[in-house]
Amino acid sequence: MHEWISNYIEAEKAALDSIPVQQVESVILKFKEAHVEGRQIFVFGNGGSASNASHFATDLGKGSSDAMGKRFKVLSINDNISWMTAIGNDYAYQDVYLRQLENYGQAGDIAMTLSVSGSSPNLVKAFEWANANGLHTIALVGAKRGKLAEIASEVIVIDETHYGRAEDCQMGIAHMICYAFMEVEELKI
Repeated sequence: MHEWISNYIEAEKAALDSIPVQQVESVILKFKEAHVEGRQIFVFGNGGSASNASHFATDLGKGSSDAMGKRFKVLSINDNISWMTAIGNDYAYQDVYLRQLENYGQAGDIAMTLSVSGSSPNLVKAFEWANANGLHTIALVGAKRGKLAEIASEVIVIDETHYGRAEDCQMGIAHMICYAFMEVEELKI
């Protein structure tokens, strides 16, 4: 057990070391632009990535907004279970995010998804619509990259296929984005 835990920690450190600093900075600056322009930010994922999306929306909407004074317009679209189940039941599960973006998304808004595989059909379908309708798409994906890495406006690849470690890194990136607005003075100007 001790060896397994030590190995897990080493693999976690390697995954964290794989986070591309330049891409994270680029995403932070895109969020700053959206904040200044009053754009809507939609975030979503499946499973553990959905939980990370919810956590991210909370931190950006509360902590980062408090620090900035002006509120971020952020919504985790995987949080409305009645809407998601209605869409899944009446249309298709692949449409659960697409159909919500159709209601709310406008050109210039941001759609960000978190996915270890990068290939979930509901995420890909939402990004295809977002791209066709002028939204800026950001994907946080694992080492498999998937279709999302091919179609997103911006991609942050975590060099890890293990779901737990990749999702830990997703949340780390989400925290970096949020805490940048809480702690980096030049972003507050």
